[in-house]
Amino acid sequence: MKKVILILTSAIALVLASTAAAALVPGVYVQNAADAGCVSSSYSGGALHLAKTCPTPTVVSAYGDITGLTGQTFTSASFTLANATQCQGGSPRFNIFTTTGTFFLGCNNVTPTANGDGTLTYTFDAASIAAAGLTFPTGTITDAAVLLDVQGSADVSAITVNGTLEVPAPVVSAPPTSKSACKHGGWKTFTNPSFKNQGQCVSYVAHHTQHGKSHTHTK
Repeated sequence: MKKVILILTSAIALVLASTAAAALVPGVYVQNAADAGCVSSSYSGGALHLAKTCPTPTVVSAYGDITGLTGQTFTSASFTLANATQCQGGSPRFNIFTTTGTFFLGCNNVTPTANGDGTLTYTFDAASIAAAGLTFPTGTITDAAVLLDVQGSADVSAITVNGTLEVPAPVVSAPPTSKSACKHGGWKTFTNPSFKNQGQCVSYVAHHTQHGKSHTHTK
């Protein structure tokens, strides 16, 4: 059995995943552990950054999984690339998995719309998919992703599926309630609020709890 390694490259909190709204989850697929260093996926500045530095035949890919679409009927999708050179054959592309099959919608399948800032938007709807001679996705969606599996890189922004902009779900973090939670690098994990160092975290606990312990209210 081939060993499959799934590496999520961004810490995304998916609260109530079974009922959550659609969200983008960056990640990479690596068939052999030795190839793990040549592929990456991250999200920043409003774009999904996908990169594969190893040769195209190497079985790795960078992607953004799109959650929350299960059960929907596909109507349209689109994404924007930083420039034309980032479209290499059928990658990046949408992989749309449905109850009737798998549908690949690559950047080379449609004529992009040039934007004023030099970026290009690739739209996949009934008209553009028909013009490309592709089969329009049927059935209901079971999974979806935007993916790069050729050597190169792409900055993919304005990712939409069924009219919804897909971005990572916000990371939700409760405030620290004990000084020990701030130690051993724990202060770095808090976002509500965030801290610059361990001392700032410890100070927060001291000022928001009674002697560094959580308040207990009794009647």
